[in-house]
Amino acid sequence: MNRPSLSTTILIAAGLIAAASAAIAISRSGGSGSAAAEASPAAKDWRVVGWAYAEAGKPEESAAAYRKAADIEPDNAENWSSLGEVLQTASTSIVPEAAAAFDKALKLNPADPRARYFQAVQKELGGDHKAAIDLWLALLRDTPPGAPWEADLRRTIEQTAARNKIDLAGRMPAPGTPTGSTATGAIPGPTGEQLAAASSIPPSQQDRMVAAMVERLANRLKANPRDADGWINLMRSRVVLNQPGPAKEALRSGLAAFQGDAATQGRLKSAAAELGIPNT
Repeated sequence: MNRPSLSTTILIAAGLIAAASAAIAISRSGGSGSAAAEASPAAKDWRVVGWAYAEAGKPEESAAAYRKAADIEPDNAENWSSLGEVLQTASTSIVPEAAAAFDKALKLNPADPRARYFQAVQKELGGDHKAAIDLWLALLRDTPPGAPWEADLRRTIEQTAARNKIDLAGRMPAPGTPTGSTATGAIPGPTGEQLAAASSIPPSQQDRMVAAMVERLANRLKANPRDADGWINLMRSRVVLNQPGPAKEALRSGLAAFQGDAATQGRLKSAAAELGIPNT
């Protein structure tokens, strides 16, 4: 079986960070789809189950959950873009069902950042590198300055352009700076609402699912510790689960991973302060 190219792996991995972060940030700020999300508790539960399965590395189960959410709330763009994301992230070739899901999401909400990002991924996978870069650049122009996914989106654009000899001169917006956003505000991860919302599965299964999710993240960070967003995600997860000791340990490990990087250490400390984790 052919292994995916490094470039394809980078594109899809970046999508998990850039698109998921963007979608969560918009939903928190009351963007399109948030009203629909409140309309059906059942659809909301299925979204949580879909998200949990995706975090646990089970794309087929995740996709099945998002399909159920879309059946209940077909007019919610988040259901479709989430379905498309999990289907496309699990594949290194264009997935027709994912493409159709992104189309539906964008018809409902033309600004949906997750659908926009992954449409560009599909252009890249299909060999239309210029179109992919055009779509990513448009998304970058709409990205809030200083957003956590901005650097990854820029890196994806730059790597794709360099690999395919596409000139970016004068096309890349200047790097943004933080504009008052909190250290944890747009980083995807289990919130109290998400953990409590999955009422459609038995409590014992919820507990196992959440524990597996958080441990998977912790193990990933042990293997690849230079991931500031990941450490903030883990700290928040531990706080949500009422695990103050492991939360402090996540902070200590994150700071150790960025020894000598005062800016990133400062960000981790700020996030810890927001979450109520003592920096001692």
